[in-house]
Amino acid sequence: MQHLISKLMVYRNIDKSSPLMKLAEIFGYREDKSFNDEKISSLILDKVYEIIELGNYHNFDSNLWTYYIAYLLATNENSFTLSAERRGEVNDTLKSFATNDFEIFIKLIHYDFSKLEKDLSINCFTLIKNYKSENKDLNNNTSQSNVSDRIKELYNEIKDEIDVNAFYKKVMAFYKKYGVGAFGLYKAFRVSLDKSENLLTPIAGTSTMTFDDLIGYEEQKKQLVQNTESFVNEAPANNVLLYGDAGTGKSSSIKSLLNMFYDKGLRMIEVYKYDYQYLPEILSKIKNRNYRFIIYLDDLSFEKNETEYKYLKAVIEGGLEVKPENVLIYATSNRMHLLHETFSDRKEVEVDDVHITDTLTEQTSLVSRFGLTLGYYNVRRQEFFDMICKIAERYKELSNVDRNELIKKATLWNMYHSDYSGRAAQQFIDDFISKME
Repeated sequence: MQHLISKLMVYRNIDKSSPLMKLAEIFGYREDKSFNDEKISSLILDKVYEIIELGNYHNFDSNLWTYYIAYLLATNENSFTLSAERRGEVNDTLKSFATNDFEIFIKLIHYDFSKLEKDLSINCFTLIKNYKSENKDLNNNTSQSNVSDRIKELYNEIKDEIDVNAFYKKVMAFYKKYGVGAFGLYKAFRVSLDKSENLLTPIAGTSTMTFDDLIGYEEQKKQLVQNTESFVNEAPANNVLLYGDAGTGKSSSIKSLLNMFYDKGLRMIEVYKYDYQYLPEILSKIKNRNYRFIIYLDDLSFEKNETEYKYLKAVIEGGLEVKPENVLIYATSNRMHLLHETFSDRKEVEVDDVHITDTLTEQTSLVSRFGLTLGYYNVRRQEFFDMICKIAERYKELSNVDRNELIKKATLWNMYHSDYSGRAAQQFIDDFISKME
């Protein structure tokens, strides 16, 4: 195995700590007698355990070894895979290098571990090639399940393929269809805690929210969908600010967009206020990828002495480097004017500031960077009751509850909950169901 892996070309950057690379290293230890057989067996079992954990996490079944090879092919970003993602084809030199590597991967898929197992009195490779997963309860709408399905698709294409040219075509088709690496597999990302290792980390469990789950605000949803559809179709589109009352569905609308347009190449990166300084680095990382990215800023607002908004202004519009055409900024806020401003602030400006207008413009100019602003406000009382009744239709246990009784209970409940928002309507329904016999 060590001899095979040493000949890899474009996939040579596979993580040195990965099970494949470590197993090759361990096999080398056995050949040069660095360790005795007991130690070699222990090291091998450690790496096989990692493959089992990966298989359980993704619900891989049957041949875990081949699934692991498919996982490496789907996640390794290199000059060949990135070119295949962007253009669906590569030059002849890269194709030759990749064909060389695919011959090696075919040999790895069909590698005969029987002699090794006999010599070391182990059977771990036999077992993982006939594996039965215990993780059967993955939700088909989760990102984790989505990743699993894509790896399974590649696995089914390559598991029995021994012709290198056919293998090449199948892997290329996968890259062209889905891309490569985390962006090809996951829907959403956030800034990593350990930025020295990876700037962005995938969000494994994203919301399954759709616009059907969000009642009301039809005009706002329509404009939001139209803008996003233009964006994923590579037509002109605007940065978007969703502002208004809390609990009205601003964040839910953006999450629904991700589920609606994910299959068309939309990806979302959630960035918190304290990470705005990394926005230029994030843009640099994603600008040449074959996806459309929304930078999602939830609950956007700034207090008087906070200056992070200047990072955001420069990124959206105004910096020397043009914002990539495959990136938009979508933000939510409970207020339209994003910088906290008081009448005393204006009084201070009038007293101390020579250029009053310039200062006030600086404080309010951020919102002008958003070409589309959509207001989400609490609905009227009757609309609130209509919203409750529509939500109730989704629950079987409420099918026999009279509408008038539901509204009567909602009226009493709302005496202690003062707003008429979608969130409040859902909270009432949850409370009502919890108190049913």
